Amino acid sequence: MTVTVALIFLIAVALLFDFLNGLHDAANSIATIVSTRVLSPQYAVFWAAFFNFIAFLVFGLNVAATVGSGIIDPAIIGDRVIFAALMGAIVWNVVTWLGGIPSSSSHALIGGLVGAGIAAGGFHAVKWGGLDKTIAAIVVSPATGFVLALVLVLLVSWLFVRSTPFKTDKLFRHIQFLSASAYSLGHGGNDAQKTMGIIAALLFAHGLSGGTFHVPLWVVLTCQTAMALGTLFGGWRIVRTMGSRITHLTPVQGVCAETAGAITLFMATYMGIPVSTTHTITGAIVGVGTARRVSAVRWNIAQSIVVAWVLTMPAAALIAAASFYIAMALGLR
Repeated sequence: MTVTVALIFLIAVALLFDFLNGLHDAANSIATIVSTRVLSPQYAVFWAAFFNFIAFLVFGLNVAATVGSGIIDPAIIGDRVIFAALMGAIVWNVVTWLGGIPSSSSHALIGGLVGAGIAAGGFHAVKWGGLDKTIAAIVVSPATGFVLALVLVLLVSWLFVRSTPFKTDKLFRHIQFLSASAYSLGHGGNDAQKTMGIIAALLFAHGLSGGTFHVPLWVVLTCQTAMALGTLFGGWRIVRTMGSRITHLTPVQGVCAETAGAITLFMATYMGIPVSTTHTITGAIVGVGTARRVSAVRWNIAQSIVVAWVLTMPAAALIAAASFYIAMALGLR
């Protein structure tokens, strides 16, 4: 029940992952508002980082509880498992970031937890009920974003059919500040909680949480800060893919995509489901592109993104399993 060097090191690694999560997923929060030229990249990252940080004031901690105790058996969680899970997620994040591929930091972390859990305790160590919700969200979250964005574009087109393109564009340039804020809020609310869950599980394993799993306030604040700082540094390779290579966006379409993404994230966070913000906004962007015409979407880019989605969890799991044995060799408990 004492604070060890290993514990401090692992908390630092978890916060590094949270920082990289903000860096890697900055595109989710700012790609649409940058590509529509409503905000310059410099101002957009500050805008997104602020709403990423204050998200803890709006949402509960259901997602943190799912990640910390609902994916693998808390009884097997120790330094080796957490180290391995974080390495699986971080290595995969760096690989996909360097390649400009908008893969899911969330599913990399979940995959890392599963790989580390299986290496530590076999397949029975995985809580399949909690994992099933996350796997289902791989399909459900982008599909929900797609449908909502498509419906919103059609609704807005009908409501503003008599308005001139200039007036509509000018109005939605102002509205996009609100939709981008809502999406950044949802991003910070869902994504930062995943690292909170990891650190809380680590504290529980070390007997520093009073015998019950909970997330201390200092963990909440440090995780939100790390994610906000990561967002400030941005992920410009991925911003280009998300904001312009999938489909060209107008302010109207940007608002619809961000609003659809925000609604999806709000619902998932309320239900405690750790969804991918990358999947969600990609589905929404494809939805607004399809509303214009099917050929407006660069389906070859979308296809490569889907391939990355499919690979993320198993790739992170394999890296985590290998990292577990490295941690064992290093003498972590």
